[in-house]
Amino acid sequence: MKRLLSFLVVFSLVAFAGYKASVWWLANQRLAEARTELSSVGVLERGQISSALDGRLLLKGASWLDFRLTQPLTMGLVELDAQSPIELVTGLANPEAVSGDWTLVIEQARMLLEPTMFRNWVTEDVDESSVSAPLIALACAPDPRQHLGSGDLKRMGIDSIGGNFRLTQRRDGLTVELHTSAVGSLELNWPGARLHVSRTGIDLTGQEQSAEATLRDGGLMRRISAYCARETGLTVNEWSVKAANALARGMEARGYQGSGQLIALYRQWLTEGGELQFSVNFGSETFGVPDRTEESPRVAWQVKYNGVQVPDVYLTRMQPTEPEVAPEAYEPVTHPETSSRPQWFAEPVENASMWQGQTVRVTLSNGKSVEGRLESVGERELEVARMIAGGEVAYPMLIRAVARFEVWRRGRAN
Repeated sequence: MKRLLSFLVVFSLVAFAGYKASVWWLANQRLAEARTELSSVGVLERGQISSALDGRLLLKGASWLDFRLTQPLTMGLVELDAQSPIELVTGLANPEAVSGDWTLVIEQARMLLEPTMFRNWVTEDVDESSVSAPLIALACAPDPRQHLGSGDLKRMGIDSIGGNFRLTQRRDGLTVELHTSAVGSLELNWPGARLHVSRTGIDLTGQEQSAEATLRDGGLMRRISAYCARETGLTVNEWSVKAANALARGMEARGYQGSGQLIALYRQWLTEGGELQFSVNFGSETFGVPDRTEESPRVAWQVKYNGVQVPDVYLTRMQPTEPEVAPEAYEPVTHPETSSRPQWFAEPVENASMWQGQTVRVTLSNGKSVEGRLESVGERELEVARMIAGGEVAYPMLIRAVARFEVWRRGRAN
């Protein structure tokens, strides 16, 4: 009896050590493969690997740095729950064989914000004239082309974006939950969808089925609308009208016209925020927003705002429009120095540090002009950040090469 008991104890210890060692080695192999596959676009740091006897794999202190961004995404804890130790070992050994339920949880994820989140080389060669009109264009500066960016979020008091993420794969579908401390939350229930993980990548099937999404802003939209309205010198109502018109133009450029209720719902969301519940089809050109035709004149999008169904939300197909706007249309009207209206005023470049954080226009000795937000001023150079193709990019310029320095500001009183 004593021998049997000793054998069982030794066997259990060997099995425990073998399980722990196998999970660590297999996880390290899979993560090394993932790191190699992703090496062309970023750096994946796996952190500390550990496991639990109930079939969970844990990574502590993992991080991901996209080469296009200036800050990494840090993850305090990444947990993969395979439901059983056998399923965990099998899945790590052969990811293609995974067919059961599993859950991926990321806790304490965080990314610090900087005034310029994209590196200079990311969009420097982008032809702005070839970029389609954006659907979401939230102007937050006197120049309507300068949209909401990370620098604006910092000025609103949001220094980082952090939260928790949960992805659950079941046989009947996929559920996703994202909860943040600063920018709201998103919940997605996607029946029929399934992620297939292999050593060569991740495939998603079942995209043709609609998902049910719940979006909550956590008070962010009220802060954004108040901030952007102040920065543009408009009332919140005037600013929301301009943002809604930008949405309408973006849809028209893509060949669709939004219903009055759709535009009104967008304006309401911008100024008040709250909760949106809607169906979304990722395999559809309009992402599930119905295209009303003569054959289906009464079809409408199933969307609820703060728990109340919103009627008559739909799109109507039309001929795409490409409005031509003359460059001078973006130039502000000039007024006398004593005018209280904002306009461009030339200032000595030696005083540039006084205007840090303001919208400026810098003309270099070679004739090139850069317009944007003045981010920093040093002894030899200054940096101007501007929006290009949806990202904020910083341009460093030598002070000695500046031929003209202008500030967008209000005139001074007599």
